[in-house]
Amino acid sequence: MNTQVEVMENSQVKLTVEVEGAQVAKAVDAAYESMKKDFNIQGFRKGRVPRAMIEKMYGVEVFYNKAADILIDQTLFEAIEENKIAISARIRPNDLEVTEMNKDGMKYTAIITVKPEVTLGEYKNLKVESEKVEVTEEEVNEAVQKEAAKNAREITVEDRAVMPQDKVTIDFEGFVDGEAFEGGKGVDYDLVIGSKSFIDNFEDQLIGKNIGEEVEVNVTFPAEYHVKELASKPALFKVVIKGIKVSELPEVNDDFAADVSEFETLAEYKEDIKAKLLKDKEVNNKNIVEQQAIENAVANATINVPEAMVEEQVERNIKNFENRMRAQGLELAQYLQFTGQDMEAFKANFKEDAEHQIKSRLVLEKIAEVENITVSDEEVEEELKQIAEMYRMPFEELKKSFATYERESLAADIKVQKAAKVITESAEVVEK
Repeated sequence: MNTQVEVMENSQVKLTVEVEGAQVAKAVDAAYESMKKDFNIQGFRKGRVPRAMIEKMYGVEVFYNKAADILIDQTLFEAIEENKIAISARIRPNDLEVTEMNKDGMKYTAIITVKPEVTLGEYKNLKVESEKVEVTEEEVNEAVQKEAAKNAREITVEDRAVMPQDKVTIDFEGFVDGEAFEGGKGVDYDLVIGSKSFIDNFEDQLIGKNIGEEVEVNVTFPAEYHVKELASKPALFKVVIKGIKVSELPEVNDDFAADVSEFETLAEYKEDIKAKLLKDKEVNNKNIVEQQAIENAVANATINVPEAMVEEQVERNIKNFENRMRAQGLELAQYLQFTGQDMEAFKANFKEDAEHQIKSRLVLEKIAEVENITVSDEEVEEELKQIAEMYRMPFEELKKSFATYERESLAADIKVQKAAKVITESAEVVEK
């Protein structure tokens, strides 16, 4: 096998691979074995047609496409490794072209996207802003009230009309132009008045109404409503109020603190909440400072990200988004329908973030290279232990499941984290 590499524009190289005739012959043999079942020739059982007969009828080139695929699978990544090409995006079918194919040999080319050159600007002693980290009494009280709300009990109310913040149980059916519409009916539906769960001023029109009362609610669907047939349409909902409940909060005192925490007094409980809120704010502020420093380093660097890298990052981000939606019981197609987007517009929303992710990663990798940052086996082991703890897996089991390339990927991530630390620790932090 002979190879040649030609550097092209936009972080691409053209790899030319020449394969000898003997290897072509073996690939054609393999192609025949794979394809012979597809030929039906009178006088021969299916899959038993001699190769010479097939080539006589269809030409010797009949197996060349399949043979070329076999040879590319066998030689492409070997050629990439041999030439130490830092491939940075998936090689797609239209990036490959067979330019010669006969019994004497085969020649093909592959257009490969490689890691772009990064020219660093200033990345140390960067000015970044930091918020003053403090926790107010109001924030502590708000956290206490949230915990109290979690421990509230619902009480049924029968002697008054609906009021704001009540949870009402209703039956309802919606009509547009006098006709019931799909998805417009509900039975024993619990609705919190003021939650804005329903469109327009639907909830407001239930205030002052009593249990057992039938209410006609007039609303208008918003112009951007996800069901286009209903957008901007006036609608009538026939509603029956079946029940009213209110949330009764527990009294916030020492007994409450003892019930919801390990502390015996409310004062101790509040001090613990304050410490936790402070820690959360410090971690968040540290992340913000680090992100600012990285963004400044990226802004100071010169880098042109190849479109193929951006496209792949967009695909990964969409896949992650799709998995999150699915975990909530929603398919991506449904989400697009609800938000009134098509796939192209949806993908376009991810492009800017994807490009920024790639730039940040490449700049940090370059800083790691310039700073001669290394990662020890012990550091990889420590990271694996944290992953095992996170997923509650036995460490040795996780360690065995990590292939060599996965450990290398983990080491690369640690190296990038160290580079981010170099930027952040040298930054000049100015408190707002």
